[in-house]
Parts: sequence; structure tokens; C-alpha cells
Amino acid sequence: MALPKRVRMVEVGARDGLQNEKTHLPVAIKVALIDRLSAAGLPDIEAGSFVSPKWIPQMADSDQVMAGIARRQGTTYSVLTPNMKGFDGALAARADEIGIFTAASESFSQKNTNCSIAETFERFRPVVDGAKRHGIRVRGSLSVALGCPYEGAIAVEKVVEVARRLDELGCDEVSIADTIGVGTPGAVKRVIEAVATNVPIGKLSVHFHDTYGQALANIHAALELGVATVDSSVAGLGGCPYAKGASGNVATEEVLYMLNGLGIETGVDLDQIVDTAWFIAGALGREPGSKVSRAIAAKRRKA
Repeated sequence: MALPKRVRMVEVGARDGLQNEKTHLPVAIKVALIDRLSAAGLPDIEAGSFVSPKWIPQMADSDQVMAGIARRQGTTYSVLTPNMKGFDGALAARADEIGIFTAASESFSQKNTNCSIAETFERFRPVVDGAKRHGIRVRGSLSVALGCPYEGAIAVEKVVEVARRLDELGCDEVSIADTIGVGTPGAVKRVIEAVATNVPIGKLSVHFHDTYGQALANIHAALELGVATVDSSVAGLGGCPYAKGASGNVATEEVLYMLNGLGIETGVDLDQIVDTAWFIAGALGREPGSKVSRAIAAKRRKA
């Protein structure tokens, strides 16, 4: 199967990654992280989240972070906005893109948002309408598409149904997320092939966690089907809150190393990403959770 010639990398470390870290970093470190990611050539960066600080205290300073970053021409800076209050925050912060999120599992939706899947869509409708009025791009994320910590296996038909509703709502992109990292390449292909019968493949993106070490293989499976937008998190930031002790987001440098090896263009500089991985991991008091970053650092020491 033909692979895409170019892949758009969406960096989620500064939002999805940091919000799952126990250490609360100061605004200056978050701004420096995003500026480094921008300088490395990443085209799309999740910069923050306008949610209740009661639930996600690590993101309470997202307005300050958005005000402090040096915006690079050609880079999209997005924020998560679950409701109209969040959307107002996104507007004030001059976000280029907003993210909304639902789930393929009723149990997960209730645990994560305190409402049913149907209720999440009622909350989203005015948010998406507002975004359209202001010319802001909307990204809809579909959590636990390959397995739920509460319900286990998820029927492909359910994923298709929710993805179709996100598309019909007006989302410019629909992200298929393996939130607990249980997916395998075969399962990924079945889900994406089914979803693509209702949502154009060009509107789909993937978000994989590496809990069972399958993320890169799963990304490759998605690429073979024509998906050309992939989420990743520098240094592998963020654990998996639903699988105790497990790793979380696939590392940006791991994905980029694979894409480079496949001859796929990204416009992203691997050396700068590795430097950034060591920068943010150092701020968190550890080494990057990425074999690529550690291998390149070891190679540099020997040079």
C-alpha cells in the first residue's frame, strides 16, 4: 500500500502530555517548551486547555502560556475547549484551532466528562457554531476507540457512529484515539477502514498511546490506509491515567525517526526535537521516555 508523501505531525506534549504529569511546571518553562517545538518546525501544537482548573489544575495557566509564546508563521496553536466558557477563553487567547472531545464508550464519557455521549454533543454544538463564525478550525477527538478501561472491547460500529456525528457536527478533523494503548495494527485497520466509509480519510487523524509498545506499528498501519495526520508527545510526556504505571503518548522523536526512515516529509527537525525532549525531561527531573532521544544522546557523547 502507498504511504503518504507528507505527514502532518500534531504535537500534544504541552497539553495532553503535561496535564498527566504530577509536576506542575511554571509558565516560563511551558512557553519555552512550545517555542522550542515551534522552532523545530512542528506545524500544529496543542498549547493548552481551557477546562475547569478544579479538574485539570496543570492547565490553569493556559491563558498566560498562550500570551507568552512566540508565534511562528505557519504553525497552528490549538487549545482544548469542552464548552462555551472554554471557547470564550480560546477566543481571548487567539487560538488558531480548538479541540473538542467525546468517547466511543458511555462509561468513559461519564467518568471523563460527567455526561453521556449524547450530552457531549449538545455541549459541543454552540462551541462549533462559534468557531465557524470566527473562522477557527475545529478538531474532534474520539477517545477509547480501540478499547475502554471500563467496558473493554469497543464495537467498531460504535466508533463509526460517533465519528460520523463529529463529522456531521462540523469538525474539520476527526481524531481516532487509542486512549489506553491497547490497539494492535489489525484492529487499527479495521476501525479506520470502517470509519472511512462515513468520514473521508483525509479528515481522519490518529492518536496512539504506547502502553503495550504498539504505537509505532499502529501508526504505520494507519499510514498504509492513507491517514496523514499523527499525534505525538515530545519525550513521551504524559502517563496513561487509566493503566497504572503504563507509558502514555507515543514520543514525537520516535514517530519522526520512523517517518524519516520511510522517506516521508514532515518539515520537522529531529535534532531539535531531541534537544527539546532533554530540555523538558530535565525540567521534570528525569530522562526522556524515548529510546530515540537516549540513543541519539549516547551517540553524541561518543562523537
